[in-house]
Amino acid sequence: MAKNLTYKEAGVNLDLAADFKRGIEHHLRRTFGPLVLDNMGGFGGLFALFGDGRLFAKRFKKPVLVAGADGVGTKLKIAFMMDKHDTVGIDLVAMSVNDILVQGAEPLFFLDYIATGELDARRQLDLVKGIADGCEDAECALLGGETAQMPDMYQKGEYDLAGFAVGIVEARRLISGRSIEPGDVVVGLASNGIHSNGFSLVRKVFFERQKMKVGDMVAELGMPVGEALLKPTRIYVRPIKALLRHYRVKRVVKGIAHITGGGLVENIPRVLPPDCDAVIKKKSWTVPPIFDVIRKFGSIKEEEMLRVFNMGIGMVLVVPPFFVDSVISQLDHLGLPAWAIGEIKAGSQRVKFQ
Repeated sequence: MAKNLTYKEAGVNLDLAADFKRGIEHHLRRTFGPLVLDNMGGFGGLFALFGDGRLFAKRFKKPVLVAGADGVGTKLKIAFMMDKHDTVGIDLVAMSVNDILVQGAEPLFFLDYIATGELDARRQLDLVKGIADGCEDAECALLGGETAQMPDMYQKGEYDLAGFAVGIVEARRLISGRSIEPGDVVVGLASNGIHSNGFSLVRKVFFERQKMKVGDMVAELGMPVGEALLKPTRIYVRPIKALLRHYRVKRVVKGIAHITGGGLVENIPRVLPPDCDAVIKKKSWTVPPIFDVIRKFGSIKEEEMLRVFNMGIGMVLVVPPFFVDSVISQLDHLGLPAWAIGEIKAGSQRVKFQ
């Protein structure tokens, strides 16, 4: 008679999964605010939109929910190579909350999805810790998520991540870019390096063309290549929220673009009116050395670099010229370097470089 099979023998460890869920509870709870209803272990997370009149009812007359979803992409391959998993969770949060932030929304809560071939308690706890760190930085609750064990779907030691953010904005405070006009100024906000885009090209440059290992030092970077590549995506929530609060009456920030895949070339047009161009002045901001290393090591043309990477600008604001100095000064005070990097001119919804 054939031996009785168990789920564990098929590659899914239910006991380890139960231990993992108990182990991450404190990471979720440290992100909770007064509007999160305690439902630990439930099938869905609970968030009371109008549970506290002081927080919501007086602030929102016509609230609009803004939602976004994203992942980390092949940057995860670097985490696998280094066996370091406590920063890609920050990337996961950043990619979604930065997307909803550009419409003026403040993030309320975040959900994650982790898929893996086999559950590794240390690795999974590091992932959730990073996600919780990102949520704290974004001032939103890690409301819940899902960890799926799927044997044979992933190579040993590998996993994939997806994240989902929901935010809120008053209808009249939605930032759409529609009021952008010639003469407005493009303000670039500093990135933290590569962020989470272009890693298929990055990996090809360093690990195929240059035959490097993640522990190899790069003189121009002052650190091992793997450490430089794993720098997490900057989360812009706190400084942008502070900036928008400062201009409660005047609509100073007309448009915001999150500079992700496609770089400045493809992301700025997403907030431009059809009859406007953004003319960007090259060398008007400080480009992190990692981009020059990638260009040099990969013999990559400047046009390709600008199409693939953020080149040191992780987010762009479009503001009237009268407020440029004030906006840059406030961002600098908040610890976020910013530069006037271009101007809006009549055109056809494109980005041009000078």
